[in-house]
This record gives sequence, C-alpha cells and structure tokens, in this order.
Amino acid sequence: MKRNPLIPFALIAIVGIALMFLFSFKGLGDSKDLAKEKEGGTETAETVAAKPEDTYKSSCIGCHGGNYEGGMGPALTGVGDKLSKEDIMDIVVKGKGNMPGGMVKPEQAEAMADWLATLK
Repeated sequence: MKRNPLIPFALIAIVGIALMFLFSFKGLGDSKDLAKEKEGGTETAETVAAKPEDTYKSSCIGCHGGNYEGGMGPALTGVGDKLSKEDIMDIVVKGKGNMPGGMVKPEQAEAMADWLATLK
C-alpha cells in the first residue's frame, strides 16, 4: 500500500499558513496597545511604582540574601541605624562600592529607603 508523500508536507504548510494568520492578527491587536503606551495612555508594569518588598525580591535578593542577612552585598538589617534616609536613597539609586547604580528608580528611592530603615 503506497501513501502519498505530499500529504505530510501539505498538512505542515496548511498549519504554518494558519499560524501566520493567527500571529498577524495577534500582532495587529498588540500594535494598538503599543501605540497607546507610546502616547502615555497606559502604564506598564515597569512604570508603576512597585512596593519596596517587590523591588527587593526582583533586584536585591541575589546579593543581600532572602532574610536581608547579606551575601555578596552587606546585611541590610539595622541599616537605618547606620545611615540617614538621604544616604540610603543615594546608595539605592547611584550605587556604592560593588553595588551598581540604577537598581532602584529615583521615584521609588524614598519608599525603598523608608522600608530599608525599618528592617531590624
């Protein structure tokens, strides 16, 4: 019994064309959202100020540890006793020593400094 060797290729081609149409329509829908974001109409997750704990979990936990105990970076417990709020804000925005700058956005620096000062 001979099978037609073109059938598998035809099925793959049909599925591929269907996927191209699907992704094209998806892209058209997304392009409207992207245009709104460029105009400032909607805020993305990056532009919304996150809670300091969320920022810590996403940016700081790798160096300062899960319990703020330190690791590659210094321990953060009691930092409010050693540094002023302005110093903490300056460090989290500009960096210091091995800590790179830009880990916390300037508009989030005050909330982050307040939160760090409360860690005991």
